[in-house]
Amino acid sequence: MKNWMKKGLAACLTLVMCLSLAACGGTEQGTTDETPAEETPAEESVTVRVAALKGPTAMGMVKLMSDYAPVEGALADKENVVTADGGNTYEFTLAASADEVTPKLMQGELDIACVPANLASVLYNRTGGGIVTLAVNTLGVLYIVENGNAIQSMADLAGKTIVASGKGSTPEYALRYLLSENGIDPDNDVTIDWRSEHSECVAALASGSATIAMLPQPFVTVAQTQLPDLRVALDLTEEWDALDNGSALLTGVVVARADFVEEHPAAVEQFLTSYADSVDWVNDNTAEAAELIGGYDIVDAAVAEKALPYCNIVCITGSEMKEMLSGYLQVLFDAAPASVGQDAETGEGGLPGDDFYYGA
Repeated sequence: MKNWMKKGLAACLTLVMCLSLAACGGTEQGTTDETPAEETPAEESVTVRVAALKGPTAMGMVKLMSDYAPVEGALADKENVVTADGGNTYEFTLAASADEVTPKLMQGELDIACVPANLASVLYNRTGGGIVTLAVNTLGVLYIVENGNAIQSMADLAGKTIVASGKGSTPEYALRYLLSENGIDPDNDVTIDWRSEHSECVAALASGSATIAMLPQPFVTVAQTQLPDLRVALDLTEEWDALDNGSALLTGVVVARADFVEEHPAAVEQFLTSYADSVDWVNDNTAEAAELIGGYDIVDAAVAEKALPYCNIVCITGSEMKEMLSGYLQVLFDAAPASVGQDAETGEGGLPGDDFYYGA
């Protein structure tokens, strides 16, 4: 036993000496002249300032919002900042219209925003490529509703007055394109009464001052709760598909400032992962999602539960996003170049370049 212990001790001492020599070895082993590779430092936590419009874009984000900004805090001022343990800080802003979001995004007061699909291209041109699209988040959600039974086709809109909101963004250009493609001059054959918010259109229907409106979900459902006889006369997504123009009607996208994407790639990836998970959860858990939507005062929970199946909330990224969005923008550009940001006088701007499509 003593001999075995002596041999073991000697072996251990030999191993220790070998390891010491390896650690302090000379140039013969090529170790002293090499600098060990340094680990890339992890990106520091950042504050990600996110804005969404009160509608499908915000509805798809409620699970992400609730994970970082509980309803109780958010209701205080509709904005909340909560630091996640070991992660980024999120600041969420809910807006009634894109007009509230655009200046903040361009001035660097927001990092990520949900905006109408064509507005993303307009902002890309205005900022000289300073806007990047991260994802398509809402497919077609526009409808023509009527308190009556006169509208059965696009052709029936000739000579009528349509109350609508979204002038200068997807709703206007989609409506004008569909009217033109169906032989109706949107400037002379129909009257479009533009309002600043969707809720104003609902109020006009409720008061009787209007009988026809273009509304997105969930505002169609909001209007129907006040006017039980209000019917969906036309689904504009179906009308678009009927043209068979090789594109799809899109409503909203998620964009980010290009410099934010460049400076904080890990934060962008984390956001996209969390946002995609939120969209999946909202679509799979309608009742629970509706409660959150109501809690954040986006729309009433009962309305949200009815409307969610028709809101076409998605999170489409990469090459699929690029194919869908570029096709849609091409149709708009061919019909009205200004709709995607081309200057009418100088001709500058137009369809975005490849740098507009994140990860494509």
